[in-house]
Amino acid sequence: MTQHKVTVIDYGINNILSVIRALEYLGAQVEVTSDWKTIIKSERLILPGIGAFPRAMEALENLNLVSSIQDFAGRNKPLLALCLGMQLLLDESTEFKPTKGLGLIKGKVNALPEQSIVGSRLKVPNIGWRALSKPKENKDWRSSILRSIEIGDSVYFVHSFMVQPLEKKSVLANIEYGGHLIPAVIEFGNIVGCQFHPEKSGKTGLNIIKNFVFQ
Repeated sequence: MTQHKVTVIDYGINNILSVIRALEYLGAQVEVTSDWKTIIKSERLILPGIGAFPRAMEALENLNLVSSIQDFAGRNKPLLALCLGMQLLLDESTEFKPTKGLGLIKGKVNALPEQSIVGSRLKVPNIGWRALSKPKENKDWRSSILRSIEIGDSVYFVHSFMVQPLEKKSVLANIEYGGHLIPAVIEFGNIVGCQFHPEKSGKTGLNIIKNFVFQ
């Protein structure tokens, strides 16, 4: 297995240590950067994220990283976005105030539902382990970042908002939350987003990261 170099974006508000450790454990060569030139020249890129959407976009803009991430994605090279990073891929979020995202995947980010489909109250944020399922379209995982993952494998979530892609076919996996189907993994060409934290999701999460690094 050839060693690959992975660049992790550090924009000041993301906890990247666990991501770096997971990559190093898998044998990847890790580069951490907040430099736009380094991002554009990267082989493969990871955009982590925790916290609020508006603050994250402000941090990226202050570091002049928005256009470099868009440029990288436009070169058809592998981009993986984690947790809040996945939300940043979309056009806009309603968190606190309407805020423009990276616009790499068409759609919006809205709050998780506060009630189940039968009307019971849901705990928000969604924190804990949830099982991955396939969409109704029964998308094929065999050539995706989930190629070694089984339906029902669980991963770890911490989030209050959810992505709602305009094109439903970009949803690779869901979770069920109070009877609602919540996108857990989205894919659009060379771009993949995971709403959960694969670096905190045990063997399943490590396999997902491994599939990205050594694809």
